[in-house]
Amino acid sequence: MHVATLLAGEMFEVEIEGRPASIADALPDWNLHDRFGLVIDESLGGVGATHLLQIAITSFYDIKPSRRRELKIYPEIYAFHIGKGHGAHAPYDFWPARREVMLSTDHREILDAINDRGITRLAVPDRAPRDIQHRPKEEDAALDRIVSAFAYHPSGRVANPDIRIAGKDKRTEYNPGRVLRPVYAATPRPAAAAPKRLVKETDPSYVNWLRERDNDVTEEERAFAERRRESLKRDGVVTESYRRIAVSEALKRLASTD
Repeated sequence: MHVATLLAGEMFEVEIEGRPASIADALPDWNLHDRFGLVIDESLGGVGATHLLQIAITSFYDIKPSRRRELKIYPEIYAFHIGKGHGAHAPYDFWPARREVMLSTDHREILDAINDRGITRLAVPDRAPRDIQHRPKEEDAALDRIVSAFAYHPSGRVANPDIRIAGKDKRTEYNPGRVLRPVYAATPRPAAAAPKRLVKETDPSYVNWLRERDNDVTEEERAFAERRRESLKRDGVVTESYRRIAVSEALKRLASTD
């Protein structure tokens, strides 16, 4: 749950349609019950949506500051891995492990999972949409509930973007760095020294999850993703781009890996 203290809104600079904007402009009408969903279809692909995910996390805490202080809860974020696991994204605080959902490539199963978790803001890979048929009531439920949808690319840059999000603080690269190169640092503490609230970094099950997901990604894939991220860095920070899309279009992209 380090993101509660690691990230703050002032660490990001937002631009919409070429003009300075705010996080609230990118995620309009954010409320207490918003939940962010990230669809991942490529090895370590979620890294390309780092800043969008991280401004959603800051919005989750800023809308109710007690979540950072008194409650100390993990953000309501969910990763949907399509076809197979694509590497642990838990360092972003997709935790406990149930928040990384392993799914088939069946677009109906994917939408079921998104609906089951009440996702209200959805990011999907920038793949070609397909003319598919969801279960009618499931599609209607998603259209009724999801407020914002975005196309992202695993590289961090999409074609024809209308939103750019720049990191202004090198700490905005902490999470992607831990996803690209997991650190198996958690060790059980003696009972007398155990923290009042167990956090994932000191939870043996977190290390077990990182190791379980390690075989999702080859060393070549990991090195490629790492080089790709490094190529975007300027003075240790990254600017990413996204494209806002209609929710109906986002749902058609759920079949992009069938």
